[in-house]
Amino acid sequence: MLSISFKFETNVDQFNKNLGRVLDKLGVTTSSFAPATVVAAPAGAGADAAEVVEEKTEFDVVIDDVPSNARIAAIKAVRGLTSLALKEVKELIEGLSKKFKEGVSRDGAEDAKKRLEEAKAKVSIV
Repeated sequence: MLSISFKFETNVDQFNKNLGRVLDKLGVTTSSFAPATVVAAPAGAGADAAEVVEEKTEFDVVIDDVPSNARIAAIKAVRGLTSLALKEVKELIEGLSKKFKEGVSRDGAEDAKKRLEEAKAKVSIV
C-alpha cells in the first residue's frame, strides 16, 4: 500500500514536482488522463457516440381526438384533472389536437392518459 502525505504549506511548483514523482512511481503517463469518451469510442463513431442521453423527466399530455359520443365524459375527466372552467374545457375539447398538460412527471402523465382513455379519448404522451 502506498502512503502519500503533503504539507499544506507547499507551493504549486513543489506540488507538481511531488505529483510527478508519484505518477512516475505508479507508472502513470499523461496519455492515461484522456477523457473516457475518447478512449472508449468505437472506431468510426461520429460525434453522436460521445453524447450522453438524458432520461426525460417532464412530459406533455396531448389529447388527439375525442369521439362525439364521448365528449361529456372527456369534459368531466379534464375538469377532474385540471382547474379549468367548463367553458375553457369545452374549447380545449373542440379544438383538438392540443396539449392538455405540460411539464408533468411520468406518473402524472400516465395517470392523466389512463383517465382520459377511460373516457374514450385518444391521448398521447410526448
